[in-house]
Order: sequence, then structure tokens, then C-alpha cells
Amino acid sequence: MRPRIVAERPVVDLEAAEAAAADLLAALGLDLTQESLVDTPRRMARALHELMAPEGFELTSFANEEGYDELVLVRDIPVRSLCEHHMLPLVGVAHVGYLPDRRILGLSKLARMVDLHSRRPQTQERLTTAVADHLRRELAPAGVGVVVEAEHTCMTLRGARAPGARTLTSAVLGRLRDDPSSRAEFLSLARRLP
Repeated sequence: MRPRIVAERPVVDLEAAEAAAADLLAALGLDLTQESLVDTPRRMARALHELMAPEGFELTSFANEEGYDELVLVRDIPVRSLCEHHMLPLVGVAHVGYLPDRRILGLSKLARMVDLHSRRPQTQERLTTAVADHLRRELAPAGVGVVVEAEHTCMTLRGARAPGARTLTSAVLGRLRDDPSSRAEFLSLARRLP
């Protein structure tokens, strides 16, 4: 089974984005005639576009012929997204696990699912829930668990200026939510050890 996961891609006008970036930077007092800043609006527009351009993929799964029913967990999947309130990066890791039912998933697809949902401005809570809900819909496992741990530069570089502060969010569904021992196992294995 290989359903194609296609991300919604809005129409992007990079020329308009570059002009808007130039206007913003000039309004902030930067002299865009300086050699080091001449290409900054173009680079800025393309960098933001890259951060918000999800790539589709095939969600490869296989029949669970052996009847495997224990937790499958991939830890430390890179997360790079944008805070929708400040358009500043949030960077961290996701730990994604599931209890197989009829199908098992190609392991790289867990990382691709995180990347797909990371590439848009959002809250960390929404990202965590989106990954869990998408896996539940596409794979129909007995349970899904997602923990995201990230540093929000909108809080560490500005505002509260709390460097090193990390935010943890979780979403657990199915047996990982309803069965206390399964939930405890997932959260224990997903926890980062010092």
C-alpha cells in the first residue's frame, strides 16, 4: 500500500514576496544599497518559501503478516517550523510511535510525516496533533503517540529572552491513550535521557 501524501501548496509569488521583504527591511531602517544587503530580500523570500514548502511522499506500509503488536518508536526526528505569531523558527525534535494493527509503516515515513506537517507557520500544539491525527487516519494503528520538544526563538531570542527553554507537547491516541501501561511505556521511551 502506497498512498501518495500530497501537501496543499498555495500559489506563491516569489517576486511579490521579494518586494515585500525589501519594503519590510527598508521600513526597519536597513540600507538595502549596501553590498552585503542587496540580495537579502531575495534570499529572505526564498528562505521563508523553503521553510513553508512541504514535499509530498508515498506513505509506504506493509501487511503486518507476523502480527507484531508492540510499540514502534522513532526518536529525535528533526523539527523545523515557524511560529505563526512571530514568523520566527521553532526548532527541536519529535518522537513518534505507534502500535501496529493490520499494517506496519516504512520507518522513514514517520520522519517524512513530521517534515510534511512542520513546513507551515503554526503552533507546536497544532503540529503535534496534526502528525498524530494524520497517522491515525492513514495507517489505522491500534495507537499513536507523538511528543514534540522544541525551542521557540520567539521566546528565546526576544520577548522573555529565555535561552534554552524548551516546550514539550504530546498527543496520544487509541490504546496509547486509553491503556495506562501502553501510555506509560510510550512516554517513558519517548523521554529524552540526560
